[in-house]
Amino acid sequence: MPLISKIPAGPIDSKWKTYKATCKLVNPANKRSLEIIVVGTGLAGASAAASLGEMGYKVKAFCFQDSPRRAHSIAAQGGINAAKNYQNDGDSTYRLFYDTIKGGDYRAREGNVHRLAEVSANIIDQCVAAGVPFAREYGGLLSNRSFGGTQVQRTFYAAGQTGQQLLIGAYQGLERQVSLGNVEMHSRHEMLDVVMVDGVARGIIARNLVTGELERHFGHAVLLCTGGYGNVFYLSTNAMGSNVTAAWKAHKQGAFFGNPCFTQIHPTCIPVSGDHQSKLTLMSESLRNDGRIWVPKQKNDQRKPSEIKEEERDYYLERRYPAFGNLVPRDVASRAAKERCDAGYGVGSSKMAVYLDFGAAIERYGKIEANKQGKPNTSKDEIIALGKGVVKEKYGNLFDMYEKITGENPYEMPMRIYPAVHYTMGGLWVDYELMTTVPGLYALGEANFSDHGANRLGASALMQGLADGYFVIPYTLGNRLADDIRTKAIPTDHPAFVAAEKEVSDRINKLMSIKGTESVESFHKRLGKIMWEKCGMARNEKGLKEAIAEIGALRKEFWSNVRIPGDVDEFNPELDKAGRVADFIELGELMCIDALNRNESCGGHFREEYQTEDGEALRDDEKFMYVAAWEYKGVGQFELHKEDLIYEVVHPSSRSYK
Repeated sequence: MPLISKIPAGPIDSKWKTYKATCKLVNPANKRSLEIIVVGTGLAGASAAASLGEMGYKVKAFCFQDSPRRAHSIAAQGGINAAKNYQNDGDSTYRLFYDTIKGGDYRAREGNVHRLAEVSANIIDQCVAAGVPFAREYGGLLSNRSFGGTQVQRTFYAAGQTGQQLLIGAYQGLERQVSLGNVEMHSRHEMLDVVMVDGVARGIIARNLVTGELERHFGHAVLLCTGGYGNVFYLSTNAMGSNVTAAWKAHKQGAFFGNPCFTQIHPTCIPVSGDHQSKLTLMSESLRNDGRIWVPKQKNDQRKPSEIKEEERDYYLERRYPAFGNLVPRDVASRAAKERCDAGYGVGSSKMAVYLDFGAAIERYGKIEANKQGKPNTSKDEIIALGKGVVKEKYGNLFDMYEKITGENPYEMPMRIYPAVHYTMGGLWVDYELMTTVPGLYALGEANFSDHGANRLGASALMQGLADGYFVIPYTLGNRLADDIRTKAIPTDHPAFVAAEKEVSDRINKLMSIKGTESVESFHKRLGKIMWEKCGMARNEKGLKEAIAEIGALRKEFWSNVRIPGDVDEFNPELDKAGRVADFIELGELMCIDALNRNESCGGHFREEYQTEDGEALRDDEKFMYVAAWEYKGVGQFELHKEDLIYEVVHPSSRSYK
């Protein structure tokens, strides 16, 4: 089927304005008779549910957590981008648009990205109005800091807990609508299938995770706001419960999956400490504002970092990328760290880490603080003490977290960091209206593929989630529902609901009947090992072909030998996890197929066969300037559809941060 992106005609800076001015509307009385299902209550889901409830729609919101406030958006640390140019340093809507397209290595859709840049400024106003306590400058203006891939300061933040504060703001709006009766909240419910009636998404089958009961829910439209699939790698910075199940069920019902191999490795994570570990911890990219990244110039150097003199240190990002230094994009910083460690310059007991050092920043801030206090002849010890105070104010909770996990004081010695799986740029294919290839089924936030190309710039995830929920879906959903106002609520005893529930029930019973010998966790670990080693930071043809074969064998073994204790009709986290891992196994196979098909390197997709002489990603714009949209054709079988990417404003060039 042809992929129609529905990008409005006209100049790039008027497309969204034109769309809003000409799209169809639903009058207030009709909104009250239209039912919307929102799956997921992170930033995209909570903001969408709150906005649609405020507009008068009847909304049902679902999350598998015990509260919407537990959504993984809460874990975001460093900030949210917006083109407000408060720093007067040359930022603009166009520059944010350009940086995002370039940062995504020219694999994102121009129309969607420009819209994101346009509404970014509105997001900050909305969040301030909701009471989000953004950091402020001395004079009262909102403060900004830098993030990777940019040369301006456009990242708004609330210490190192920006995601938590933004989510609380959206959550308050959501709970207000719950109290008014406009939103019906279903926590501890997991969506296990989309219900299709006459080729249109008209509801979901959800499982009550406390009782085990299956439920049928009707909606005139279904919005998936269920986050990314980074946990396919087992070890990632994602919450343990984060999964791909809702998106994968939609994929099996006909929603194409876009660019599944585009996964992001975050360069500043606490390194793996052993086989016992079940997740990794992110240290915010904001730390790269003031922290300098280095390794010893001597291979296998056993000395403590304090014993290594300045001239014996290799600040390799500053050396290789002088224009951006420590603030290169995440894919570039991650590969550079891997290269140094693979070459024998890594630090720590595993030698798979590099230093993130705040020594110079502490001294610099200390001198500034001493000058502010009128103490020009302050001793070095006092300067250091003053500097630590400033750093504590800016990054204190991140430093505390690092010390609790590692037992090391980052004020006294450099942090040790290494790249880890963090975000997925791939997701369900959507058009400009955020609708998938299934009519009536939408995907918002990280669950869709649309805005970040092959690499997301730091602090843009929160921006996209809130843009989609607060400012995009209220218009685009109305444009479709205006033609649906005569559709009455479909009773849930309709044959389509009965059949969908039976299919979900049969799958659960099949899982429970296997009664094998191996735990769900062990299968997930084995999948993660295959994915990280053969479809992780670097990929090659041989490894990807091996991975596809190994995942196929793992899938067969899972369905014949997994052991799930407990029963169906009860609280059973192992059963919940088994369904999610089964979906991860199928997704992992598609990710490797997609990576094998894309014979180029771009952003987070680094094929070892396609690199420049100095180890940078080598794109092939002639053959691969398209979105890979995969259609499900049966277990292990997928058909490729291509959406050509047409750049009318930003002309693709070799991406350089030097």
